[in-house]
Amino acid sequence: MTIKDDQIIINQILGGDKRLFSVLVDRYKNLVFTLCLRLLKNREEAEELAQDSFVKIYKSLNKFKGKSKFSTWVYRVTYNNCLDFLKAKKRKFQELSVDDYEGFEIEDVDSAINNLEEKERKMAILSCIKMLSEDDAFLLTLHYYEDQSVKEIAEVMQLSESNVKVKLYRSRKQLAVILKRKLSNDMLLNYGN
Repeated sequence: MTIKDDQIIINQILGGDKRLFSVLVDRYKNLVFTLCLRLLKNREEAEELAQDSFVKIYKSLNKFKGKSKFSTWVYRVTYNNCLDFLKAKKRKFQELSVDDYEGFEIEDVDSAINNLEEKERKMAILSCIKMLSEDDAFLLTLHYYEDQSVKEIAEVMQLSESNVKVKLYRSRKQLAVILKRKLSNDMLLNYGN
């Protein structure tokens, strides 16, 4: 899939071949669902919001100007849709205190994680990411799992690049706290067996 391919399909859809939208849905359905799930932390709500995001993408397809990659634009529409949903529900997520991550460095956690097998490591990180606020989980997902650059994340989240860097740093610190707690508990449990 290339940027050029997406643009050709978009132009054909805007020209009247609305059936081609299913091609875009097939290309981006996993990405959209994953982002919704990371933000909402609920499978049913994520499925519903993913569908709703595609409706919004379809209705506003004529607003895509091609200044960024289509996938970046899809991220932004999905992200904004999820934020609107969360605001409407007025969900509150517990935030970690800055004081919780004094006394250790991210590198310490990284070295402990590297001792886990690849599959276990991925599962541990994903379960810990789910414990973060929706913004932090979304940011880390984009950066580490969707390989988005700071510039692309800034476009999606409509933030400055420097703000994304700060948020990324803080999110990693919060993730480090959660990982350290999880790894310490898991090590204690494994030692007890």
